[in-house]
Amino acid sequence: MPRVFLKLIILSFLLVGIPDGLSSQTYWPGAHPNWDRKDPADLGLDPNKIQDAVDAAVAGESNSPRDLSFNHRMTFGREPYGEPIGPFTTRAPQTGLIVYKGYIVAEWGDPMKVDNTFSVSKSFLSTTVGLAYDTGIISSVHDLVRPYVAPIVLDHGDGEPGDQDGRRAKLLFESEHNRKITWDHLLRQTSDWEGTLWGKPEWADRPSDEPLSWKSRPRFDPGTAYEYNDTRVNLLALAATSVWRRPLPEVLREHVMDPIGASPTWRWHGYDNSWITLDGRSVQAVSGGGHWGGGMLLSAFDQARFGLLTMHKGMWNGKSLISEEWIGMASTPGVVNQGSGFMNFSLNTDRGRYSEAPEYTWTHTGAGSNLIYVDPANELVIVARWIRGSAFRDVVHAVLDSMDNPVRD
Repeated sequence: MPRVFLKLIILSFLLVGIPDGLSSQTYWPGAHPNWDRKDPADLGLDPNKIQDAVDAAVAGESNSPRDLSFNHRMTFGREPYGEPIGPFTTRAPQTGLIVYKGYIVAEWGDPMKVDNTFSVSKSFLSTTVGLAYDTGIISSVHDLVRPYVAPIVLDHGDGEPGDQDGRRAKLLFESEHNRKITWDHLLRQTSDWEGTLWGKPEWADRPSDEPLSWKSRPRFDPGTAYEYNDTRVNLLALAATSVWRRPLPEVLREHVMDPIGASPTWRWHGYDNSWITLDGRSVQAVSGGGHWGGGMLLSAFDQARFGLLTMHKGMWNGKSLISEEWIGMASTPGVVNQGSGFMNFSLNTDRGRYSEAPEYTWTHTGAGSNLIYVDPANELVIVARWIRGSAFRDVVHAVLDSMDNPVRD
């Protein structure tokens, strides 16, 4: 049964953070490819400012190679154990969409092109955990993960330190440190989980400049330190697969992507070696962040639909797909990192990202950059792909400047 009681702190945050009468949207896009376009002026936007935003985006295209596999080898592939194990595309040129009150008011580049979205994948992953919470599979985000996850047969080298020999059933939350980890810790990237998964030790992702400390540093108690780490993100994806007892792409398609009318072209990939046996069938555990390839590959149109869904607190055309409670928690700053909610809701706390935008906004963020700006108060979603972060700030501010009276508080 869906949950009906909101935690008081979440409800209070929502009531304070969003003006009354937020959603005047009466139009919802139909199933792909049906999505109405409007001239910006018809919706009260200054078309010249909208064009300024588009021009800023195109001029701000990332300097990284369009061959994303080659780009990986230039960057993360140079880390220890950095070999790619999932698919990469050859990306489109700088691409984007501006969606206002549900209508597309600007589009450019190649928004149909399906490309890696990298860490935006984390937002889809946290959504599948949210669906498990909404349906009661996970009772509380503050529950320990350990009682939820069965032993999983993993290859030699995978598992917790001291439990990595051979291919056999292994426990991933059994050590003195790891057994203290909750779902909230994984969702907020504060677990400091210790181990190896899919051949990638957690210490090998964005390692420090002190190699002697990689395998010997003291552990931070779960919940006390933030670290952006894709091995631990993949751990959450595996744990979510275990509790759902289904491939996560199936869960996402049934509960989110089909109901919002997404195209049939999106794919959520795992790794070459991330296969497990689940209830007698071979299942690929997906990549939660796309750090070594894989993860969510989708178009800008589908990214915009997802942004519109989160902007409306999980509602789509009168139907609740994700609970408002979950989106409230996901968009609430963490104690350790005030700029981040659940992965990968990057928040505008203290207007640290966008000085001219409301504080209560979030951006689903990924390398590239892949960015989905979500602004509930202004009924605005902006997608920009393969853009420099500084240029995207200019895009956001130009779109807000196009409005007669934008909400900025």
